[in-house]
Amino acid sequence: MKNLWIFLLAIVFLFSFTKAKHPYHVGSVEINYNQKSKTFEVTGRFFLDDLESGLSKKYGKPYHFNDPKYKALLKEALNNYCSEYFKLKTNNKFLKVNFIGYEEDQESVNIYLESEAVETPKKVEAAVSFLYNLFDDQINIVHIIVDGKRKSEKLAYPNRYLFQQF
Repeated sequence: MKNLWIFLLAIVFLFSFTKAKHPYHVGSVEINYNQKSKTFEVTGRFFLDDLESGLSKKYGKPYHFNDPKYKALLKEALNNYCSEYFKLKTNNKFLKVNFIGYEEDQESVNIYLESEAVETPKKVEAAVSFLYNLFDDQINIVHIIVDGKRKSEKLAYPNRYLFQQF
């Protein structure tokens, strides 16, 4: 019995060093229309390790959150990444979306974007494909909020387009 416990402890110890930290590849994106500023405020939340890997694969060099040496490099990479993997259209017009910044914690990263000003939308279209360059099982949960009305949809790879009427 003692040998069995030693064997099991050794197995658990070895598997604690594997790269697989979470079995699902999920992110969320909230697209919230602000009546005062007449802009869409966008917040994306992703697993930190997934986003590091996605940026590294896309740009061919390492990126590390929670390391001050990479802050400027991450800001530039995230700006470029977001402009490629997130598009927003309302009332049949593509909107310019600006990268505002990001916040990180131990396990996740929040990305902040803001659109140009636009009158209250009746139809919102979005193309969301964050981390599709890395995972073929990536799921992005997208919430669109206009005038307090929240509409949500799940986008699973390779589906990236959605629209909602308000």
